[in-house]
Amino acid sequence: MGLFARPFGYEVNLSSGYRETPERGRASQTLMPSERDLGAMVTFDRMKRKGNKPLIKFDIGVFNGQGKSGTAEFDVYKDLISRIYLKPQSTEHTVLVSGGLSFLYGGWRQSTKYKYEMSEAGNGKIFVLDSNNNNIGDKAPRNYYGADIQLVHKHDWGKTEIRGEYWRGKQPGTNATTVNPGTLPSGPTYIRDFDAAFIYFLQNIFNEDWELMAKYDWYDPNVKVKKNELAKQANLDVGDVRYNTLGVGLTRYFSDNLKFLIYYDIVKNEKTQLAGFTKDIKDNVFTFRIQMRF
Repeated sequence: MGLFARPFGYEVNLSSGYRETPERGRASQTLMPSERDLGAMVTFDRMKRKGNKPLIKFDIGVFNGQGKSGTAEFDVYKDLISRIYLKPQSTEHTVLVSGGLSFLYGGWRQSTKYKYEMSEAGNGKIFVLDSNNNNIGDKAPRNYYGADIQLVHKHDWGKTEIRGEYWRGKQPGTNATTVNPGTLPSGPTYIRDFDAAFIYFLQNIFNEDWELMAKYDWYDPNVKVKKNELAKQANLDVGDVRYNTLGVGLTRYFSDNLKFLIYYDIVKNEKTQLAGFTKDIKDNVFTFRIQMRF
């Protein structure tokens, strides 16, 4: 019990001390801001192998929902989060395989009677308003499903590692953002179906002290519309724009506690009919980091 990382997915639970990239993917930062939340969790963790039984870890917990970004509790709704994880298993080809399945069922209180959900009207897709008074205080659904896999091949000069993770679900938000709120939004609620993914490639070069990396991630906050459908007249806004990010970097490990990192993120947004998003925004990011862990 206490303040700790939500047991959802692989990347969310990688602390900054162990994570290879400077930041988590856009979906992690949007849907799981601050990573940690106040809650209570029960864990089953098989520490020793018995016969051919795989090593399994299972977490299930109940969390407030706001995370560290919340200044105070603003509703009675909680998030139920669980993950089942298969610990690394060796294969005949000296490859270690691990992976997990994650689930989140929760939501937060709607402050107004105005709720928008996607629907098809005429030749396009738009947000349709539901203004039933019963919406006030009702739960805006926040439901996620995730799957992840990790493959590690160890060799003479270190290791090669590939990770893949995919999320899909339903996220409430405002017209302009789908960030999970720390304080209760005061305007209408917009319900969107999203998907997201993170793909890592990590490769030691020369020895274990040098590591090349490439990471590709995307976050599509509204999978029911495409770039040519994103326009103001359809009640769509910047909160519906998809982002794709390709990052490349190099890390030099000087010890278990000290590393230097250079990294470059190439960020691409959808080209839409929305003002300010008719072309790709110049928002690439270069990072040079000296990091000490203690």
